Amino acid sequence: MTFTLNGFDLEAFVRDTLAEDLGEGLPGGGKDVTSESVIPADARFSGVMDSRDPIVVAGLPVAEAFFRALDPGMTIELLVEEGESVAPGTDLMRLEGNARAMLTAERSALNTVQHLSGIATMVREYVLAMDNPDCTLLDTRKTIPGLRPLEKYAVRMGGGSNHRMGLWDAAMIKDNHVLVAGSVGEAVRRAVDAGVKDIICEVDRLDQIEPALEAGATRLLLDNMDPPTLREAVAIVAARVPTEASGGINLDTIEAKAATGVDYVSVGRLTQSAPAADIGLDFTPL
Repeated sequence: MTFTLNGFDLEAFVRDTLAEDLGEGLPGGGKDVTSESVIPADARFSGVMDSRDPIVVAGLPVAEAFFRALDPGMTIELLVEEGESVAPGTDLMRLEGNARAMLTAERSALNTVQHLSGIATMVREYVLAMDNPDCTLLDTRKTIPGLRPLEKYAVRMGGGSNHRMGLWDAAMIKDNHVLVAGSVGEAVRRAVDAGVKDIICEVDRLDQIEPALEAGATRLLLDNMDPPTLREAVAIVAARVPTEASGGINLDTIEAKAATGVDYVSVGRLTQSAPAADIGLDFTPL
């Protein structure tokens, strides 16, 4: 089955990532000097990718694409589903094919799966800590440049949902926009007048709520509010628009903030600070 994501060109990503590792275009670049000097061209390997820690899996189809780019005839078996929670020692993928191709693609494939599985694993931890089916965990735009579609995919595999994908699909009015516009209400009105459909307005004080709603905000981001203040804000909004808690949210605070009645909780560290999952790949000569 072909792996596709909106706004993401898998073939180009694989090509550019391998080109970077091989040093294409650089003096002496364009090859894996170690594998070409040590491994016979016709040598074959079998390989097993496995988890070393408990993880939530994400990115195996991308890893498969790296190996197939260098050996289209490689035999590859994905042993677990994307988004599946697995125990340490679980085999994730089996491979059999050209040894040089496996060794050249290995680091790019592993880096991708380790990074995406790390995100998915952290997201799952936050979902479990939130323990609230009535509140949705969101990511943010705090992503590594060039990797946003993949990182936001990993968030979904972990059980979270995506905030806006970029600057284009919703207006998000923050303090600097308000500073220039002069007030929350004026900033929202300008977005409404521009014909923007989805207008998220950040408020950090209760007295900003009514002006934002009256001007036409379609969602309120309640920034850096403690649980009692969040409850008061939710009561003022009275379900007229969805509400989102953001700022100061970690594994210790998310349950209390989600329990205030907000519809969403957004956490930047899901993509910004997730540690790589511990995943290995062992080869056997054939």
